[in-house]
Amino acid sequence: MSMDRPFSQACENNKAVILDVLQRYFADTDYVLEIGSGTGQHAVYFAEHLPHLYWQPADQQEYIEGINSWLDWAQRDNILPPQVLDVNQPWPVATTPAIFSANTVHIMSWQEVERFFTGINHVLETGGIFCLYGPFNYEGKFTSESNANFEQWLKSRNPLSGIRDFEAVHSLAKEAGLSLLDDIAMPANNRCLVWQKQ
Repeated sequence: MSMDRPFSQACENNKAVILDVLQRYFADTDYVLEIGSGTGQHAVYFAEHLPHLYWQPADQQEYIEGINSWLDWAQRDNILPPQVLDVNQPWPVATTPAIFSANTVHIMSWQEVERFFTGINHVLETGGIFCLYGPFNYEGKFTSESNANFEQWLKSRNPLSGIRDFEAVHSLAKEAGLSLLDDIAMPANNRCLVWQKQ
């Protein structure tokens, strides 16, 4: 692995199991907006294995250079140049048939999570699919000791961050016109939530 590209071991660990979900739910779409592309590893891997669609990476400005380093390395025609997307600012994409986001809502403040779903409501087309990957609590309880420890680590970095309750996130999704299609158990005490815009 070249050291001139940012690298996330978590991305390497979870990309194959996430792909299994995306192959099902993005089979009939031609364009996906990824919110919170991070290193860019997911964008490259998913674009390679979903050649029927265009993958649009997006993240805050500080991540764009790293994403571009992966795109330059991969040289794939179906990955679009990364867009700067901050949930607190107007979004750069007006409409999309599909959205994917991994490990984002526990990094944001709750106010930002609310803005995140407001933005999704504005840009996701009717019938469009939104896949959200990450750890979630259920009925206010951690699903594992490792998630409880992860929460402590998150809050030591940013007190406004934290593992979100599924029920609260799903409530925002419903307000955004989304209907839950699937809640899939994933390795390492993560979930993949899949909604469809009504």
